[in-house]
Amino acid sequence: MAAVTALLALSGPAFAQQQPAAPPSAPPMDYSKAEIKTVALGNNAYMLEGQGGNITVVVAKDGIILVDGQFAPLHDRIKAAVAATSSLPIKYLVNTHYHGDHSGGNEAFAKEGVTVVAQDNVKKRLMAGTTNGLTGVKTPPAPQGALPSDTYTNFSKIRLQGRVADLKHIPNAHSDGDTYVWFKTARVLATGDTFTNGRYPNIDFANGGNIKGMIAAADVYLKLTNARTKIVPGHGPVADKAALAEFRTMLVTARDRMAKLVKDGKTEDEAVALKPFADLDPKWAPDELASKNFIRVVYHSLADKPDSQPGLLKRIFRRN
Repeated sequence: MAAVTALLALSGPAFAQQQPAAPPSAPPMDYSKAEIKTVALGNNAYMLEGQGGNITVVVAKDGIILVDGQFAPLHDRIKAAVAATSSLPIKYLVNTHYHGDHSGGNEAFAKEGVTVVAQDNVKKRLMAGTTNGLTGVKTPPAPQGALPSDTYTNFSKIRLQGRVADLKHIPNAHSDGDTYVWFKTARVLATGDTFTNGRYPNIDFANGGNIKGMIAAADVYLKLTNARTKIVPGHGPVADKAALAEFRTMLVTARDRMAKLVKDGKTEDEAVALKPFADLDPKWAPDELASKNFIRVVYHSLADKPDSQPGLLKRIFRRN
């Protein structure tokens, strides 16, 4: 959490997901100015924008399901924003992955009786602590109370009266513990950071992320959604299927260009110097640092020797 907080203080909340962690000496983030904005999605579903990853709120007849919880200091403001949509209790909080701008609220919500759900690897990463692949900055293990109490491997469901949330794992995309959440009756898809609308994604290659898995995730989402679906990205405004398709096209372009550089034997620094995504930057990069970081994470996706990958992931890679 300390590393993530330092990261956001340096880069600003809007693009936190695509910047490297800042040195430990960076000033702490000022949460006092954070505002929570509610966006209605229809069908008694909402997106909350704040300081960190987007939150999805879906209201059932007997309770509420949240997808992601931002940072612990924002708990009261998030809870107030949820209460403005419904007086029903929050029953479940789903972590789309382990990063603190999405899972930081775990402990505070769990203390109130909310069941925190995540893919198995999220709990493992939070328990062990992690290292930023770009900077080497370490995030310490999370406290016991912040760990998900309900985990799954490949697929799970959350059922409340009038609502079903389908949770599915996307292997090795943004990280190794990504979950997307599909609310079929609400026509809402929550992707976490496997999709970021209008900006380059971070690919956490040091903790299982890979651009090939990101493309595989986009393929799954394009098959699942239609023109009426509201897509809640990890960061950025609410999206539709057309925005998702544009994101996938960018990923494929980046993968193909970087694959050639890697094949030609270019080093990471040489790849950065060549600026292979210069024509993509005006649309997807808010600044030069974001541009360079995306080059680096795509490079590592294709140049690093992969760990032993599950058979499912190998099949996904072959299809893409």
